[in-house]
Amino acid sequence: MKTLVVFYSRTGTTKAVAERLVEALGCDSEEIVDTKNRRGSIGFLRSGYDAVKRRLTTIKPTRRDPSEYNLVVVGTPVWVGTFSAAVRTYLYLNQNLPENVAFFCTYGRGSEDAEKVFAEMQRVSKRKPVAVMGLKAKDVKKGVYEHAIQRFVDEIKGSARQVK
Repeated sequence: MKTLVVFYSRTGTTKAVAERLVEALGCDSEEIVDTKNRRGSIGFLRSGYDAVKRRLTTIKPTRRDPSEYNLVVVGTPVWVGTFSAAVRTYLYLNQNLPENVAFFCTYGRGSEDAEKVFAEMQRVSKRKPVAVMGLKAKDVKKGVYEHAIQRFVDEIKGSARQVK
C-alpha cells in the first residue's frame, strides 16, 4: 500500500513521531511548512489564537499529491484543544485525500483533547480514519512511545482498505 505521512510540527515533537512512523511504515513523508512565524513566546500565543479561531494560514506548496497514495497519515500538535492552523489549511486545500486516512497528534494536557482533535479532523477532511494515535509530548521527548507506534502501525495495516 503506497503511504504518505504528512505532518506539521512547531517544536519538533510531532516531527519526531512522524519520522518514526515513516521508518516503521517504509513510506514517503511531507512536512507542512507554515509561512507565519510561530517561534518563541509570541509565536506560541499566535498559534493558540489561530487554533481557537479555527483560522487557516498560508503554507508553502507541498511536493507530493495525496491523491497518488492509498493511505495518508496526518499528524498535528494539539493547540488549545484543537489542531494546528497549518494542518487545518492542508486538509482544506487537499479535499482529494484517498479513502484511507489515519490521524495522529501530540498533546501536552489530556487525552480528551486528542479525541476532540480527531473528530474535528474527520469533519474537515470528510474522511473517517482507519486508525488514530494521540501521544503525550513528554512521552515523545522521553522516547517512551514505541509501543504506541507499533500499535498504530498494526492498526493501520490491519484496517486500511486496499485500493485497486
